[in-house]
Amino acid sequence: MAVKEGDFIRLEYTGKVQETGNVFDTTDENVAEEAGIKLDNKNYGAIPIVVGGGHVLKGLDEAIIGMKEVEEKKVDITPEEGFGLRDPKLLQLIPMAEFRKQGMKPEVGMAITSDGITGIIRSVSGGRVRVDFNHELAGKNLEYNIKVIKIMDDDIEKIKSMIELHYTAPNIDSEKHDIQIIDGVVKIAMDEMAKFDKKPYMDITFARFRIARDIWENLDNIEKVEFVDVFEKKVKKEAEEAEIAEEALVKEDTAAKVESEEVIAEEAVDKTESKEIAEEVLPEE
Repeated sequence: MAVKEGDFIRLEYTGKVQETGNVFDTTDENVAEEAGIKLDNKNYGAIPIVVGGGHVLKGLDEAIIGMKEVEEKKVDITPEEGFGLRDPKLLQLIPMAEFRKQGMKPEVGMAITSDGITGIIRSVSGGRVRVDFNHELAGKNLEYNIKVIKIMDDDIEKIKSMIELHYTAPNIDSEKHDIQIIDGVVKIAMDEMAKFDKKPYMDITFARFRIARDIWENLDNIEKVEFVDVFEKKVKKEAEEAEIAEEALVKEDTAAKVESEEVIAEEAVDKTESKEIAEEVLPEE
């Protein structure tokens, strides 16, 4: 079965800059480590995407169509298909005074953010700072090695894959998500650990929106997605089990204490008997 637009798949890839051969992104942990770009907080392995859903570069989306499971391919990406051409307007001069107001000391190579866009300081001279707001890969020809690991068929698996893509958290187990599809409505109760996530509220809202959008745009007959937060009172049975376990621990501690006291008593008796025997053996003066 060949991949088509709208399919949910798992994809492995490694991206390089053609001019230098430097690896800038990969799903392979070993490759990332060799290239010196490994991130401790990143989960490596094949990523879930919707083909044509804008989850990867446009050039990759187009190259994936028609591939089959476990098929591999090398893809060349032009700047237009990748991170765009360099825009001279995004190279800006900022007065040093603006940095002083923020209590910052600008240095070459430092990353700064302005209006939600990240730029790199290229030079500092004459009371002015030159900042490049172009993407670091803008204007670069890229090379990707890609492999389609799996084409998903099951709707529940597809929904879980979008949660994995948009809601990244190390302690969340996708197998513990409770997902139901009833009369065109998807109800999602995420793994209980998601309730203790420290992400900002707006980040969680945007993540849920992206999950919902990918579901209703790419699954047939889905009109609505609901996220359900459930807080349950501990049932009596669980409380009883906890009480029984606590009683068992108390009994074990008591038994251990009694055994210890018996050992101490036995040692005391042995010492007394030894002393009496020694006194009997000693000659009278």
